Amino acid sequence: MSSLQIPPPTAPFPAPRTRIKVCGLTREQDVDAAVAAGVDAVGFVLYAPSPRAVTPERAAQLAARLPPFVTPVLLFVNETATNVIAASAMVAGAMLQFHGDETAEECWEASGRGTRPYLRAARIPLGAQGLDFDLVEYAHVHSRARAILLDAHVEGYGGGGKAFHWSLLPPSVASHLVLSGGLTPANVTDGILQVRPRGLSLAVDVSSGVELDGPDGKPLRGVKDAGKIQRFVAAVRVADEQLAENSHVPVRPT
Repeated sequence: MSSLQIPPPTAPFPAPRTRIKVCGLTREQDVDAAVAAGVDAVGFVLYAPSPRAVTPERAAQLAARLPPFVTPVLLFVNETATNVIAASAMVAGAMLQFHGDETAEECWEASGRGTRPYLRAARIPLGAQGLDFDLVEYAHVHSRARAILLDAHVEGYGGGGKAFHWSLLPPSVASHLVLSGGLTPANVTDGILQVRPRGLSLAVDVSSGVELDGPDGKPLRGVKDAGKIQRFVAAVRVADEQLAENSHVPVRPT
């Protein structure tokens, strides 16, 4: 009896595209704009001191507008497991994001011991001090997280519009990574080109970089700019195309 012969593939597997999350949404029109631009996830901040904060009830209202295959993400900072689980129950299909000083075990418990997938934020110091942050060890400690989100260590927790030095990250981390912190339509292409080779995969997360400019030229926190979101997504796709050209691998269609 002859064995079944499986022909070799005629082309290499396509390169994965960079996934995109827009965080800090507070308005219906901004949720709609993010979806229209083609993002993969939207984030709601459930941390009362944040100027972008919404209640769990409001997050549920906004998340209800999402079409299939766009993931809502609920951001918590040093919240109790009981409150995280209660808030999560209001938003079907939500992923969690822990952005405070939570230990690996606290993240695990608040996720319902893995019932909900979650991201763990790593707050990378600005400047040369970024070299002192052991991302490899951090990823190992938080290995049950779906990905490690890389953000700049600023006063408060996230959304400060500051970028850390991407070049100081270790060359190889055994984790999926999410690049955040100070990303804009102007710099996200470069950020992806520098960081994607360092992890198992790369996604990007933007908040202040796509917010509407106020009269003083500063971002209006929690108010997004549809044009900036569209330009951000386009800049991400430019990075994907460049990576595909450099590797001679076509980008998977979106």
